[in-house]
Amino acid sequence: MLSASVLWGCKEQKDKNVAMAQSNEANVETMTWAEKLGWPKGKKVLILHADDIGMCPEANIAAKNQLDDGDIQSAAVMVPCPNAKEFIAWAIENPKTDIGLHLTLTSEWKTHRWGTVTAKEEVSGLLDETDHMWHKVIQVVQHASAEEVEKEVRAQIEQSISWGHRPDHIDTHMGTLYADPSYVEVFLRVAQEYQIPANVIDISNPEVLAGFRKEGYPLDDSVVKMIEEYQLPKLDFFSSAPNAKTYEEKIDNFKKLVNSLNPGLTEIIFHPSVQTENLKGITNSWQQRVWESEMFADPQLINFFEKEGIIFTNWLEIMERFKTSKK
Repeated sequence: MLSASVLWGCKEQKDKNVAMAQSNEANVETMTWAEKLGWPKGKKVLILHADDIGMCPEANIAAKNQLDDGDIQSAAVMVPCPNAKEFIAWAIENPKTDIGLHLTLTSEWKTHRWGTVTAKEEVSGLLDETDHMWHKVIQVVQHASAEEVEKEVRAQIEQSISWGHRPDHIDTHMGTLYADPSYVEVFLRVAQEYQIPANVIDISNPEVLAGFRKEGYPLDDSVVKMIEEYQLPKLDFFSSAPNAKTYEEKIDNFKKLVNSLNPGLTEIIFHPSVQTENLKGITNSWQQRVWESEMFADPQLINFFEKEGIIFTNWLEIMERFKTSKK
């Protein structure tokens, strides 16, 4: 028969093992995605990501310059737009560059517009009376079924592949694929089927979830569960370059944004374009876009990033690290 002291010692060791297991489990749960992917604890890991590429020549020129110079890490193309194929051709010539698709279900400008890749009779709910995509996200939600959304999303991915480039990631123009739970289901399922990472934010942190809900995203319990079960890497956070009234304020506002971020993996989007009269005719936001084509080469920001110890990455490296972590 075992003595009381031995029995107590066994119980004490068992309690320690349970406590250690619970502690390890808690640590795993609180690890950022940056840590899960092998970056040091406490570091801010950023993706500077150019959106709206392929929309016009001005966007293409800006993104090529920024990517060639190493000022940014990633960009995404709007396949239905008039200059998409030209940028995809550049992506094919630069295979080590992270080029994804900015999956597009809206056409927001007054005069510069586009339709669907899919034949219009197959996705009529995505089109307005002029056979262009709707101007606003809410109009898509009001008219388009999840089946139509899936058909168009797949068509855009397949179009890029047929042009010769398999997208390195996918995201969503104007947040449309997060505007309805049925669209989210399509977005995540298609990403996992193709094994192309989507810009999915880990909303297991209640503060992050509350923040995006406050912005108006319908992240109900079904969406929370879908994102929890998503099997590809996630972002810890997602944001966009703040607007400003002057270039100097633009730089300062960007510094403030970066300083406000918690450690982890964050994607920050912006919309670079070089200045032309054509750009001015497309969008009233042309000045913000021109500044966003210049600011990341500015020594003020470059020195700031170095001083803050910012680590930069892209979706190619994220997927490499993710696959390694699964071995």
